[in-house]
This record gives sequence, structure tokens and C-alpha cells, in this order.
Amino acid sequence: MTVSATDLDVLKVGDALPSFQTPPISRLTLALYCGASGDHNPIHVDTDFAKAAGMPDVFAHGMLSMAWLGRVLTDWVPQASIRDFSVRFAAITQVGERITCAGRVVELLQQDGERRARVELSTTNQDGQTKLAGEALIALP
Repeated sequence: MTVSATDLDVLKVGDALPSFQTPPISRLTLALYCGASGDHNPIHVDTDFAKAAGMPDVFAHGMLSMAWLGRVLTDWVPQASIRDFSVRFAAITQVGERITCAGRVVELLQQDGERRARVELSTTNQDGQTKLAGEALIALP
């Protein structure tokens, strides 16, 4: 079951957050993220630099994937409800990959006087390979 923000009072372990899939990652996307984030590492936009570093091509910024997972959260709850958010980089996101960004509730708990949900988050490519794995702690109404 995908749970909407209006269903938070009936939330259950195993419920899925609303997910989304990116279009294929393009060099334009990487260049735009470079400018927006201030992360101008040439390994993400300069093919010659990436190849000299031993990579087959440029690849997506890890923090771009984290931003997408942040969007999964803020599409579900207000930003002010996020108590903790962390990720672990699992694999490089390549140009041309379509990335699915998703989350699911893994625990419901009481903490610091609040009802909270712990959610697992992930980005995966079209072949099911996990690129980024994360977790967030969300305050519930």
C-alpha cells in the first residue's frame, strides 16, 4: 500500500511512500545540478577528466541522488517533520540510467514525546541495482 500524507494516522510498518522515477540521467541534468549545488567537480561533467581518472564516463553526483530521496520525503510530509536523514552510497549512478526513488516504513515508535516513523529509502536503476540506501526519522502528527 502506498500511503499519502493524509493517511499518516493509520500508518503501518511496510507501507510504501509515494515513489517516482527520473527520466534517463543526462549530461544536461549533471551540468544543471553542478551549477545549482555549487559542486563543480569535473568528474561529473568533463568526459576527458573522468576518463583520465579511470572512469568510462562522467557520472551523477551522489548528493543529487540524496536530493531525490529528500524529495520522496518532502512529497510525503512537510520538511519540518524530518528529524533525521542519512544515506550510504552503494554504487555509481551512470549517465542514461533511469532511477527509481522510493521509501517504506520500517518502524513506528515514540521518541522525545513524538510519534515517529523510521523509513528506509533507496534509489535503484532500471536493472534493480541499488545506487543509494538511506534512512529517515519522521515526526508524525
